[in-house]
Parts: sequence; structure tokens; C-alpha cells
Amino acid sequence: MKKYLYFLSGFLSLLVGVIGIFLPILPTTPLLLLAGFCFANSSKKFEAWLRTTRLYQFYVADYAETKAISKSRKKRIILQIYILMGISIYLAPLLPVKILLVALTIFITYYLFFIIPNKQ
Repeated sequence: MKKYLYFLSGFLSLLVGVIGIFLPILPTTPLLLLAGFCFANSSKKFEAWLRTTRLYQFYVADYAETKAISKSRKKRIILQIYILMGISIYLAPLLPVKILLVALTIFITYYLFFIIPNKQ
């Protein structure tokens, strides 16, 4: 039963992580890391499959293996975040939501550039 719950959690994390590519409020990378953890505890086959996907390689592989991200990669990530968050902020109907999105963008920027180490 435990394996099935891990598998279901992994699948749901993967699904929400994919949705997070298009919705900047959902954190793609942590959800893909969670999916990897859940698949590792439920099915080695699905864990191996996830690690070979382009999605995992693009969003997670560097960080999962080295706990660091290259500066050029960080710049690409932050550009995508700024574009998507900018659209979200522009389209948000309520001022408190806009303020929350700006605060989230500032936090993501801080975390990405000051908490996650640069890969050499």
C-alpha cells in the first residue's frame, strides 16, 4: 500500500510540476524533486524514466546532482520567471495579489542568487 501512495504522490507531483512550467505560482523544480523522491520509493522503473526525461534534465538534474546551478542557467531561469510573473502581475485583478506576486518574485530572485550556490 505504501508503494502505491508514493507512486500516486509522485505522479501528482509530476503533473503539478508540469503545470508549474506555465503557471509561475507553482514551483516546478521542487515538485519534480518530490516526484523523483516518491518514484524512488515506489518504482525504480519510474524513477529511472523520470531521470531520463528532458523535463527533469532541464529543471532538476544539475541541482539534484551537485546542489548548485551555473550562473548562466540561473540567468535563463530568472528571465523565464520575470516574464511569466510579469504577465501574472499585469493580469492579476486585485492589488493584494499583485503585491504578493511581486514579493514572491523578489523572494525567488533572492533564493536563486544568494542561497543556491553557483556551479563552478
